[in-house]
This record gives sequence, structure tokens and C-alpha cells, in this order.
Amino acid sequence: MAGVLETNALTKRFGKVEALRDCNVALPAGKVTGLVGPNGAGKTTLLQLAVGLRRASSGTIRVLGLDPSTETVKLLSRVGYVGQERPLYLDLSVAETLELGRRLNPRWDQEFARSRLARFDVPFDRPVRSLSTGQRAQVALTLALGKRPELLLLDEPVANLDPVARLDLLEELMGAVAEDGPTVVLSSNVLSDVERVCEHVVILVNGRVRVAGDIEELERTHFLVIGPRKAGPAADSEDVVDVREAERQTVRLVHGAATWGDGDGTVTRPATLEEVVLGYLRSSRGEVR
Repeated sequence: MAGVLETNALTKRFGKVEALRDCNVALPAGKVTGLVGPNGAGKTTLLQLAVGLRRASSGTIRVLGLDPSTETVKLLSRVGYVGQERPLYLDLSVAETLELGRRLNPRWDQEFARSRLARFDVPFDRPVRSLSTGQRAQVALTLALGKRPELLLLDEPVANLDPVARLDLLEELMGAVAEDGPTVVLSSNVLSDVERVCEHVVILVNGRVRVAGDIEELERTHFLVIGPRKAGPAADSEDVVDVREAERQTVRLVHGAATWGDGDGTVTRPATLEEVVLGYLRSSRGEVR
């Protein structure tokens, strides 16, 4: 099955800086994908390219089979997008904001949108500027979900929220996804949030995809080999993702079969998602961008 978001050698430059370079990814339909990477990795740029807010310098991107740069209107009728800034008209009331959503989106579900915000006690008669950060986040997410999108793109949707508001938003998001079944791409630096809601992960570093796959698969195919410094696989082996020296032992993150046992003084165990992600991030330090 073709991916709902596919790129081929996608590159985006801002002056001499490459925010994305030769980025190749195919995101699966029907899953919640976590887009993970450090600040400046290119996550926001990728999502902006996906909804036509920016144009690629080279390479291609297709979303739901469409070209975002030339078929933007058609695409946006099928895609919900919440950017980091959560752009809203601050002087409009919440009710007026929902009415605007109804007028602009042919598949808009007004009953769903109003009932969703009512559950969070968001006042319909107050201007958006008077709402709390958490309430604004819920309004922005409701605008995206009210479109009944096939694809939902969320760029750091829980940033700047307190822990309770963050958990509420994630749980409500997952409830909406379970009910309506859109494909979701969630950009986040919070691994606990990714583990909570995502099935698939893309690790993006320095504008390139380092590894992608279902979380279960990544955890099944990555191992920590812990033992004396001279034991275990060679640091320059193609299977070794990352090497850390810790006192008298070495910890290696290895991609592939667990072929190293206890005979050479090493202990091998499956890696957690956090260990996989951090290993790829550490291994990319010092790369020329």
C-alpha cells in the first residue's frame, strides 16, 4: 500500500542552510506516526511542505496522492493541520471560530465540534484571546478534527501545556482517532507522549530520516550489547548504531540479530524505544549539515 505521505530525495533550503536534504519517507495509512528528532531536525519544515505552506527546493512530496504545491485547495479539504503557533483569529469568539470552520470546510461537523469543546468547558461566547493556552490548543485541534480529515498533521500539539492539559489533549486525540480513523502524524520531542499514542516512528536528524518503522519492530530489531570495552561487536561494524563508554564497560546499540551472548563477557538485551531514539540522535552528533 502506498504511503499517505511520501517523499523522494526531498530537499528544502533556506539560504545556505538545508532544513531537509534527500529526505525519503513513506508514512503508512491508518496509523499514528510519531515524527521524532531534535530541534532543527526538519520536522516542522516537512509538515509545512506537506500542506503547501512551503515549496521544496528539489525532490518530490505527495500527500494522499496529491502534490501540495499545485493541488493545495483540493488537499486541504482532506487534511487537518495544527501548527506549532496554533494560528487562530484572536478577536473572534469561539462560536464565530467554529462558524468560520463550517463555512470553509465542506465536510465540517458542527455538532461534533461544539460537543467536543463543551466537554472541556470552553466558553463559546468569549474571544479566543481570552482563553487559556490549553483551551486555545483544544480549539485549534477541534478545527482540525471538525473537518473530518483523512490525514491529521500535528506539529508539537502539546507544547507549552501543563501535564494535566497535555494528557487530556492526547487522550482526547486518541479517542477521536479511534472513532473516526484518520491517519495521524504527530511531531514531538516528548518520547513518553510518542510511546503513549504512536504505533509508527520516524527518527529525523539533520534533515534526514535515520530510521523508520513500527515501534514494536524497532524494539524487536535493536539490542543493547553491554560488556568489557574489547568485547562485543567492533565499534565500526555496520550493525553498530551507537557506542557509549561507561566506566569499565561499553554499551553498544546494535541493529540486527542478537548474535552476541555471554561468552565474551557481554550481556545482550532488547533496547527500549527511548534507547533506540537516543542512540540514533547521539550517533548523528558532529555530522556536517
